[in-house]
Amino acid sequence: MNASTTLPPLKSYGYDLDMEEDKVGLLRDSSDAASDPVELHRRFEQDGYLYMKGHLDRDEVMDARREITRLLGQAGDLDPSYPEIEAIGMPGEGLRFKPEIASKSKAVQKLLYSGRLPDFYRHFYGEEIRHYDFTWLRAMGPGKGTNPHCDLPYMGRGTHNHMTCWLPYGDVPYELGGLMILEGSHKRMDLLDNYVFRDVDSYCENRPEEKKRAEEGGWTFTGTLSRNPPALRNSFGGRWLTTEFEAGDFLTFGMFLVHAACDNQTENRLRISSDSRYQRASEAIDDRWIGANPPGHSKAGKRGRIC
Repeated sequence: MNASTTLPPLKSYGYDLDMEEDKVGLLRDSSDAASDPVELHRRFEQDGYLYMKGHLDRDEVMDARREITRLLGQAGDLDPSYPEIEAIGMPGEGLRFKPEIASKSKAVQKLLYSGRLPDFYRHFYGEEIRHYDFTWLRAMGPGKGTNPHCDLPYMGRGTHNHMTCWLPYGDVPYELGGLMILEGSHKRMDLLDNYVFRDVDSYCENRPEEKKRAEEGGWTFTGTLSRNPPALRNSFGGRWLTTEFEAGDFLTFGMFLVHAACDNQTENRLRISSDSRYQRASEAIDDRWIGANPPGHSKAGKRGRIC
């Protein structure tokens, strides 16, 4: 069946996606293999991701959403004319990065770091795990989604075998702008090799402009792979894959998979989601993302080198 008959027109980073069946499609649901780690590994190696539909308790996810929207409301980020749970943003607002809400929310911390979700990663890795202490929580307003990238440039100082968990807090129909992945991109090291191993917090000490920018907490490399999702797909091949997500779903993938977000095409709704990271406890961890107050991409996280 032609994808254009099953998916509405999608946009990403301001571009209309080509909706032909060889250029866009649906994520494969791997929830049927949840109890079979061998099959999960096979699919992960083949697809580069695992979409676990309904694997989490919907009520727990919605409890976390209620707490997030309450905190967003207290911060003045929501239109008070609507119930907080609807996550209607103030007019004219776009991307909101809200890691401080994730750290404050007991419901978010419980959902991400105890119970069924970390148990999934223990089951997948076959040993004890460790998670990053920093949680990337976003409330994406109308407009452009995140541009295409891989995660390794932002968190590659430890193991390269860790995984991202993208989790929506509520249902995400197509127009709200869910995550999308580029099919087979994790196997295209011929195109990724000169990009993916760069560190966004590394800079050249012997280049005054770069050193000054780093000392101010800035980047000399943003980690962006492309600002044109259709053109990137033309270069890599494969399809952009997405779906209509529901509360209880999560999408997990490795550090070498190209992904982006569909644009939020609603008038005023916020798409609330989080990125959390998990790895084998036995492997090295990136120290930018651990501790009570992880340094992250701040000045403390920069690393100079001679170029």
